Amino acid sequence: MLGLDRITFDPSIMGGQACIRGMRIPVSLVVNLVANSKPVEEILEEYPDLEPEDIRQSLLYAAWLTQERVYPFKTA
Repeated sequence: MLGLDRITFDPSIMGGQACIRGMRIPVSLVVNLVANSKPVEEILEEYPDLEPEDIRQSLLYAAWLTQERVYPFKTA
């Protein structure tokens, strides 16, 4: 999927939600930290297992999820 090799899904980790490299760090946490203006340097400090590429791919995955698609409907 889009070359996002750091985004993983495992039913035995965090209930199968999107996580970073099989760790118990959900993508939603990373996106939330960035959305709330947490500097990347601070995120990496607080979560030393994370790498800058993990944050980048988390944002790419979130952007992919929010792509708007328009489906035409026939009206009667």
